[in-house]
Amino acid sequence: MSKITFWPALLAGVVVAALAIEPVCAQKKYDPGASDSEIKIGQTMPYSGPASSYGTIGLAMAAYFEKVNAEGGVNGRKITLLSRDDGFQSSKTVEMTRMLVEQDEVLFVAASLGTAPNIAVQKYLNGKKVPQLFVATGATRWSDPANFPWTMGWQPSYQIEGAILARYTMRAHPAAKIGILYQNDDSGKDYLKGFKAGLGDAAKQIVAEISYELSDPTVDSQVVALKTAGVDTFFLHANPRFSAQAIRRAYELNWRPAMIMASVGASVGAALAPAGLEKSVGAVTAAYMKDATDSAWENDKGMVEWTAFMKQWYPRGSLNDGSNLYGYSLAQTIVAVLKQCGDNLTRENVMKQAAALKNVELPLLLPGVRLNTSSEDFSPIKDMRLARFDGKSWVLLEEKP
Repeated sequence: MSKITFWPALLAGVVVAALAIEPVCAQKKYDPGASDSEIKIGQTMPYSGPASSYGTIGLAMAAYFEKVNAEGGVNGRKITLLSRDDGFQSSKTVEMTRMLVEQDEVLFVAASLGTAPNIAVQKYLNGKKVPQLFVATGATRWSDPANFPWTMGWQPSYQIEGAILARYTMRAHPAAKIGILYQNDDSGKDYLKGFKAGLGDAAKQIVAEISYELSDPTVDSQVVALKTAGVDTFFLHANPRFSAQAIRRAYELNWRPAMIMASVGASVGAALAPAGLEKSVGAVTAAYMKDATDSAWENDKGMVEWTAFMKQWYPRGSLNDGSNLYGYSLAQTIVAVLKQCGDNLTRENVMKQAAALKNVELPLLLPGVRLNTSSEDFSPIKDMRLARFDGKSWVLLEEKP
């Protein structure tokens, strides 16, 4: 039974394992972090600090691996997941990642969270030829195999999502006076770039764009400024904590703009519920995963399995927090790659197999959304659907993005 123990500034290793399969390679090949009995994976997560609401992603992954540990192992090997707390501080990410590679000798790094933290270690990991897989952020730079052949993203890029939401905005609100609140880092700037690109000539309808820092205590003043500017259509890019603040403050000001939300801050459990569910009715977002709060998926096989998993393996995790579906799906993707690796557990082959995913279906992705990669395409997920919040859950819209 694996367990998580917090050390000063880091999360202890979580010993876990994946499903047994038949080996596909006759000859065993290993790099550091792999052996006949073990596959060691590294990760950084913000279990503390301003982005700690995302820490549940790492805990859900650990719980999933613990589950499959009880069911066998990848070719008889256990997965040792070393998931460490970087507090969403890039300097700590560098420190922890170096420790994972040079001291712990992990085979690869997977699903570390945050755009700025991952940028801080991208050149280092590529220089060491250590796979930086399925980065838990949608920055476009994770799909650049020509310059960073050892880095791969997972979710749709922020620029793609921003453009999808902008096109919807102009269809639904052609005369909109647009206001934008975004996180002042690479992720926020990616969203902003995509949103403006999607607006095209209508970008002139942006009457205010304001950023916030992760170190800010609140975004109250930014919300007041957007209302004062005459904004009637509000594009909100923020993590769950600041999304909840922005939604709550707008409501307190009796300001009711059309709200367009980035998916990273649209969790019902982590953002909308803390703000008060009634305050987000009518908000629109883009999605690529099923929503556990949507009754449409109540009897869905994948959702039923995930709910049972949560109750047994991660009972303290919220069933209303989309981050827990996200972490579960990331862990499944890692297992899929390891299955394809067979007994060739070199870093080169891990990267090769990650770049050879063909129509991989995961039970919690929306129908029709599949993982596909190639040596030239490091963006596993590219499709999204529009959804509107009805006061209880995100309901998919019929119209295409």
